[in-house]
Amino acid sequence: MIGAIWWPALHASFQFDDFSVIVANSRVQSFSAWLQSMPGIRPLLKLSYVLNHSWHAGPAGFRLTNVAIHAANACLVGALLWRRACHDGLSRSEAAVATVLATLVFAFHPVQTEAVTYISGRSVSLAALCSLVSLACWLRSREAGGRRRALIWRSAALLAFAAALSVRETALVLPLAVLLWNATEPGTTRPRRTTGLAPLFALALLALVIVLAWPPYRHLIDTSLAIRTMGVNLMTQAHALAYLTLQLLRPWNMNADPALPATTHLDAITALLILLWSGIAVAGFVLRRKQPSVTFALLWFLLWLAPTNSLLARYDVANDRQLYLALIGPAWLLGYGLAVGGRRLSRTARAGAILLLAALATWLATATVQRNRVYADEITFWEDVVRRTPANARAANNLGMAYACASRDDDAALQFARAARLQPDDYRAGVNLWLLRSGDLEACLPNGQGRTRTPVSR
Repeated sequence: MIGAIWWPALHASFQFDDFSVIVANSRVQSFSAWLQSMPGIRPLLKLSYVLNHSWHAGPAGFRLTNVAIHAANACLVGALLWRRACHDGLSRSEAAVATVLATLVFAFHPVQTEAVTYISGRSVSLAALCSLVSLACWLRSREAGGRRRALIWRSAALLAFAAALSVRETALVLPLAVLLWNATEPGTTRPRRTTGLAPLFALALLALVIVLAWPPYRHLIDTSLAIRTMGVNLMTQAHALAYLTLQLLRPWNMNADPALPATTHLDAITALLILLWSGIAVAGFVLRRKQPSVTFALLWFLLWLAPTNSLLARYDVANDRQLYLALIGPAWLLGYGLAVGGRRLSRTARAGAILLLAALATWLATATVQRNRVYADEITFWEDVVRRTPANARAANNLGMAYACASRDDDAALQFARAARLQPDDYRAGVNLWLLRSGDLEACLPNGQGRTRTPVSR
């Protein structure tokens, strides 16, 4: 089913960062070049690009790999949530409803498109795959018969965690996610909740030391602190979390480049949002004994958003792909809530509820198919962004480049001029307009030069 939903998007063009990360990056176009570039950041992610280049260098090959990764993730999510449902005191029918609904939401929600159809979003989905494998192996280690088998499963979990870290640094929170799962899984005794977790936390600590000490990461941290201070970013992310939560509730409103503004002053709305998110976190801890599934759903959502939406600033305040793993929390809350709430329904009402669930899955799948059409080419991609965020100067400039690639020079000139008006202190649009009028812009087009990759200052 996942393949059918994403099949129409397989032959869509490369987009946005795909040009600098894949198309024009010689270090991911052959194994020897990749090997010479090591040690480097995200080695396993780059190796996956190398393998794609050796198999099929066009966007279809890269995107087919992304779809396969997403399908594997959906299967893992279904297996893990089925386990949780069976431990949660649900009957088999209730467990099936909760698991199927939560898995379908994870698999079909259009918010996942940015981690699947957008090829550079692979860093999120591939890191998620390794993280879910690590979690599954760790849970199996608790049930292994004998110390040797338990050690094998824990070693596999540790290797999968190392793989996740070599794809994306945000996987650092995985040990906390495993601890959260164990602590909120009914029937798990207290000693078993923490047994054997030390190696995961030790590896996370080692990775954190590397991040803080290794010059490439130090440069990224310094750049992050130069974008926004931690205090300003916390206020900004209070609004970003609200935006991302709303994205889950409005599948028709996906936006590849929302260009959310930074919040530099503590106003009433910001203060209320900070209190809201703090209250949700506190509620999660308070409910851990009476409603462990609710605790899991709330804290899982916040935990997986913490690396990208808390202290350290990113160029982009928020993107849909940050919800990829975090979505499991709200999806499970919805599935579990409907399964428990359905206990009081009659048999006829339950049949109607199942039909509603099928309608929900169909609606999400249809929305995802529609969203995938936006990725057909750069023009449709950036036209969609400009339509949703008219004040986004970066989107206007990149739409101008897309028009220029299609030899629509008049349309390109209008977008470059518009971008320059929206963001006067950004020189790129003005330079692109000058190059277009002088006939020299063609030299920038093949490898994506001239596109705006840094954010619009607000």
